[in-house]
Amino acid sequence: MSERAVLEVIALDAEDAVAAQAGGADRLELVTDMAADGLTPSPGTFAGISAEVDVPLRVMLRLTDGFAAGSPAERDRLVRAAGELREAGAREFVLGFLDASGGVDLAAVELLVDVLDGCSWTFHRALDHAADRDALRRQLDGLPGLDTYLTAGSPAGVDAGLPTLLAEAARHGTPGYTQRLLVGGGLRLTHVPHLRTAGVDAFHIGSAARPHGWATPVSSAAVAQWRGVVDGG
Repeated sequence: MSERAVLEVIALDAEDAVAAQAGGADRLELVTDMAADGLTPSPGTFAGISAEVDVPLRVMLRLTDGFAAGSPAERDRLVRAAGELREAGAREFVLGFLDASGGVDLAAVELLVDVLDGCSWTFHRALDHAADRDALRRQLDGLPGLDTYLTAGSPAGVDAGLPTLLAEAARHGTPGYTQRLLVGGGLRLTHVPHLRTAGVDAFHIGSAARPHGWATPVSSAAVAQWRGVVDGG
């Protein structure tokens, strides 16, 4: 493959971001509170990180654990957070909401997409918890800025989701499948060559970039190891 594959790394702060970039990350996903599986960082955190690195930053829009957008008041908070982050300079985002039946909460997604006003964004692993993945993709197809799905293929991770990932990679370019497939969630180095052969060209790591756990910062050496495997080394 001639084009370099994307390696995205979760960053919690500027130290993480600097180490991830030094190791060869192409893009960072900015979050806070991994105990809640990643929530929205403050505009100040975004500004501090963006001042230290020059790779693209995708910022999480999610205020509570789980995949519900919440009450009208919580949705208003999300809208304000998105606006404040845009004012701070954020131009790429990560979001995704489901309703109680496991369908996409299209009203919540569209509410934020309006605020993002054309900014690029990823629909995250809420996809893996959807009642119907294909229906969700078709409902979101054509929304402004949507260019990526972050997915493990299964709520249980890439080991269980690999057949789904390979099937979706094979559908790339068809209606609902024009967006980039960004694989993450229990991703291991040994998965990468198989996924690359299937045409997957984007990979997302969090704990894998921290060999000693989430209480420790990103390891540039760990990211560099992933960079080598993603590049086919």
